[in-house]
Amino acid sequence: MTRRDTYVCGIDAAIDVVGGKWKVLILWALDEGPLRFGELRRGIPGVTEKVLTTHLRELENDGIVSRDEAFEGAVRRVAYTLTPLGVSLNEALAPLGDWGRKHLLGAHHEPGEVSPR
Repeated sequence: MTRRDTYVCGIDAAIDVVGGKWKVLILWALDEGPLRFGELRRGIPGVTEKVLTTHLRELENDGIVSRDEAFEGAVRRVAYTLTPLGVSLNEALAPLGDWGRKHLLGAHHEPGEVSPR
C-alpha cells in the first residue's frame, strides 16, 4: 500500500511500490509473461501463500499488476500479468539487477540462479 502524500522524492515513491523481500521477485517472474498463482508461488521459493496474495493485491492496487480471469467451461482461471506501468517499472529495475550481478553476485552468477551465501 502506498503513502502517496508523504513522498520525499521519486526514489522514495518507487521504493514504496516495490519495497519488501518479495515484490521485486514477483515483478521479475511476471516479466516472462502471465502466470497463475501456483506458478508464481513455485517460481519464488520461500514465499508463503499469504504474503504472495497480499503483495499481488498491493501491486494490483498500485496499477503494476493485472489480475485477469477467464472461464474454461465452469472452471475459473486467474492469471497475473504486468500492466504497461509494471513493464516500465521492470525496465527501470533492470539496471539495478545488473549492478547487483556485477558487484554483489560475482561474474559466475547466471540469471535465475540463487547465489550461495
